[in-house]
Amino acid sequence: MTTAAPTSSSRDLPHPATGEIRLEAVLHALSDPMRLLVVRELAAVGDELSCSHFDLPVTKSTTTHHFRVLREAGVIRQIYRGTAKMNGLRRDDLDDLFPGLLDSVLTAAAGQAARLGGDLGGG
Repeated sequence: MTTAAPTSSSRDLPHPATGEIRLEAVLHALSDPMRLLVVRELAAVGDELSCSHFDLPVTKSTTTHHFRVLREAGVIRQIYRGTAKMNGLRRDDLDDLFPGLLDSVLTAAAGQAARLGGDLGGG
Protein backbone atom coordinates (compact mmCIF):
# COMPACT_ATOMS: atom_id res chain seq x y z
CA MET A 1 0.00 0.00 0.00
CA THR A 2 1.55 3.26 -1.09
CA THR A 3 0.25 6.77 -0.78
CA ALA A 4 -0.42 8.85 -3.84
CA ALA A 5 2.16 11.49 -4.60
CA PRO A 6 0.89 14.95 -3.66
CA THR A 7 0.82 17.68 -6.23
CA SER A 8 4.26 19.21 -6.38
CA SER A 9 5.05 22.63 -5.03
CA SER A 10 8.10 24.31 -3.56
CA ARG A 11 6.62 23.70 -0.10
CA ASP A 12 6.09 19.95 -0.48
CA LEU A 13 8.35 17.89 1.74
CA PRO A 14 9.64 14.47 0.66
CA HIS A 15 8.23 11.47 2.51
CA PRO A 16 8.88 7.80 1.89
CA ALA A 17 5.95 5.84 0.50
CA THR A 18 4.64 3.29 2.97
CA GLY A 19 6.40 0.44 1.18
CA GLU A 20 9.72 2.29 1.33
CA ILE A 21 9.77 2.69 5.14
CA ARG A 22 12.65 0.66 6.58
CA LEU A 23 12.79 -0.77 10.08
CA GLU A 24 16.40 0.36 10.53
CA ALA A 25 15.50 3.97 9.73
CA VAL A 26 12.52 3.92 12.09
CA LEU A 27 14.59 2.46 14.93
CA HIS A 28 17.34 5.02 14.30
CA ALA A 29 14.81 7.86 14.35
CA LEU A 30 13.28 6.60 17.60
CA SER A 31 16.68 6.08 19.26
CA ASP A 32 17.25 9.78 19.96
CA PRO A 33 15.70 11.17 23.17
CA MET A 34 14.51 14.40 21.51
CA ARG A 35 12.90 12.59 18.59
CA LEU A 36 11.32 10.07 20.94
CA LEU A 37 9.89 12.97 22.94
CA VAL A 38 8.31 14.38 19.77
CA VAL A 39 6.82 10.98 18.87
CA ARG A 40 5.50 10.47 22.42
CA GLU A 41 3.79 13.84 22.34
CA LEU A 42 2.28 13.26 18.90
CA ALA A 43 1.02 9.84 20.03
CA ALA A 44 -0.46 11.29 23.23
CA VAL A 45 -2.29 14.07 21.37
CA GLY A 46 -3.36 11.84 18.48
CA ASP A 47 -3.52 14.78 16.10
CA GLU A 48 -1.22 17.06 14.13
CA LEU A 49 0.92 19.55 16.01
CA SER A 50 2.93 22.45 14.62
CA CYS A 51 6.70 22.50 14.94
CA SER A 52 6.39 25.58 17.16
CA HIS A 53 4.29 23.56 19.64
CA PHE A 54 7.38 21.60 20.68
CA ASP A 55 9.69 23.28 23.16
CA LEU A 56 12.77 21.11 22.84
CA PRO A 57 15.89 22.08 24.82
CA VAL A 58 17.99 22.32 21.66
CA THR A 59 18.68 24.97 19.02
CA LYS A 60 16.18 25.66 16.25
CA SER A 61 18.50 24.11 13.65
CA THR A 62 18.83 20.94 15.76
CA THR A 63 15.06 20.79 16.18
CA THR A 64 14.69 21.07 12.39
CA HIS A 65 17.20 18.23 11.98
CA HIS A 66 15.22 16.00 14.37
CA PHE A 67 11.97 16.60 12.48
CA ARG A 68 13.71 15.86 9.17
CA VAL A 69 15.08 12.55 10.48
CA LEU A 70 11.61 11.55 11.70
CA ARG A 71 10.02 12.54 8.37
CA GLU A 72 12.63 10.84 6.18
CA ALA A 73 12.35 7.65 8.25
CA GLY A 74 8.58 7.62 7.71
CA VAL A 75 7.72 8.11 11.38
CA ILE A 76 5.94 11.43 10.86
CA ARG A 77 4.26 13.26 7.99
CA GLN A 78 4.91 17.00 7.69
CA ILE A 79 2.65 19.28 5.70
CA TYR A 80 2.26 23.02 5.48
CA ARG A 81 -1.05 24.51 6.58
CA GLY A 82 -0.73 28.18 5.82
CA THR A 83 2.58 29.23 7.33
CA ALA A 84 2.65 26.45 9.93
CA LYS A 85 4.48 23.18 9.33
CA MET A 86 2.22 20.53 10.84
CA ASN A 87 3.46 17.16 12.07
CA GLY A 88 1.44 13.98 12.32
CA LEU A 89 2.46 10.53 13.43
CA ARG A 90 2.24 7.92 10.66
CA ARG A 91 0.79 5.42 13.12
CA ASP A 92 -1.30 3.48 10.59
CA ASP A 93 1.67 3.00 8.26
CA LEU A 94 3.98 1.97 11.09
CA ASP A 95 1.40 -0.39 12.64
CA ASP A 96 0.77 -2.04 9.25
CA LEU A 97 4.47 -2.53 8.54
CA PHE A 98 5.74 -3.29 12.05
CA PRO A 99 2.80 -4.50 14.19
CA GLY A 100 3.23 -3.61 17.85
CA LEU A 101 6.54 -1.79 17.40
CA LEU A 102 5.32 1.74 18.04
CA ASP A 103 3.15 0.74 21.00
CA SER A 104 6.05 -1.23 22.52
CA VAL A 105 8.46 1.69 22.12
CA LEU A 106 5.96 4.18 23.55
CA THR A 107 5.20 1.90 26.52
CA ALA A 108 8.91 1.37 27.20
CA ALA A 109 9.60 5.11 26.91
CA ALA A 110 6.80 5.93 29.36
CA GLY A 111 8.16 3.36 31.81
CA GLN A 112 11.65 4.75 31.49
CA ALA A 113 10.41 8.32 32.02
CA ALA A 114 8.57 7.22 35.17
CA ARG A 115 11.62 5.34 36.44
CA LEU A 116 13.96 8.26 35.78
CA GLY A 117 11.59 10.95 37.03
CA GLY A 118 10.74 12.34 33.59
CA ASP A 119 14.37 12.52 32.47
CA LEU A 120 14.71 12.44 28.69
CA GLY A 121 17.55 9.99 29.01
CA GLY A 122 19.95 12.10 27.00
CA GLY A 123 22.74 12.66 29.36
